[in-house]
Amino acid sequence: MAKKIPVRQCIGCGEMKDKKEMIRVIRTKEGEITLDPTGRKNGRGAYLCACAECLQRAKKSRGLERSFKTSIPVSVYENLEKEFQSGNGK
Repeated sequence: MAKKIPVRQCIGCGEMKDKKEMIRVIRTKEGEITLDPTGRKNGRGAYLCACAECLQRAKKSRGLERSFKTSIPVSVYENLEKEFQSGNGK
């Protein structure tokens, strides 16, 4: 039997992709929102494609707000953009 590959939906573009290709954004119990490059941290997760375009789309469509059921300050998006650019995502 073939091994099942975990698939997740990007909150930016809506495409279903292999979980390993995606970047996980988490909200911790304390309400902190950060990138999770390992994919193993505790917290509510949402997935984005590894491109800045999908982060912009998620920002525009309020995808993270829907996923985490909370309002997200602009500073969080700025931090995520910096982490994306620094290559911390993948």
